[in-house]
Formats: sequence, C-alpha cells, structure tokens
Amino acid sequence: MNELIFLVDRAFYVYNLVLLARVLMSWLPGVDSRNPIVQLLVRLTDPVLEPLRRVIPPVAMIDISPIVALVLLEVVRRLVLGTLIAAVSGL
Repeated sequence: MNELIFLVDRAFYVYNLVLLARVLMSWLPGVDSRNPIVQLLVRLTDPVLEPLRRVIPPVAMIDISPIVALVLLEVVRRLVLGTLIAAVSGL
C-alpha cells in the first residue's frame, strides 16, 4: 500500500510539473502551437483549466486559472493521500 501512496503522490507531482510547463510555455513568445510537445501539454492540462476558465474571469487581463488549478490539485492531493494513509493505518 505504501507503493500506491508513493505513486499517487508522484502522479500529482508530475501533473503539477506539466501544468507549470504549460504556464511557462504561454509566456514564451513565438511558441509554435503545432509543436507536438505543446499539443501534448495542452491536451493534458485543458481538462482541468477549461472548466476553471469558464468560471474564473481574468484578473487585469491575466489568466489566474492555473494558480487556482494548482491550489485545487494540492487540496485534492492531500485529501486522497490522507484517505490512503488512513486506510493503511486502519489495516
């Protein structure tokens, strides 16, 4: 079960890195949206970012949905890991 906890924690970590890469990519001028890596980042992050963008308006023309997504992902990570740790402790 400890391996499962580790894998879940690493999955959240990797997704946070992917989300951060998408944000950093958006700041770079001249990034080709047809690049396969860019398309992969968009496909991996849009399912989380798009619903947030529909609800959260830009603040001073800055999209804050990635910040909200990172905070929400951390909350979910803590809930999931807490549940898994409690399940292991209860065994």
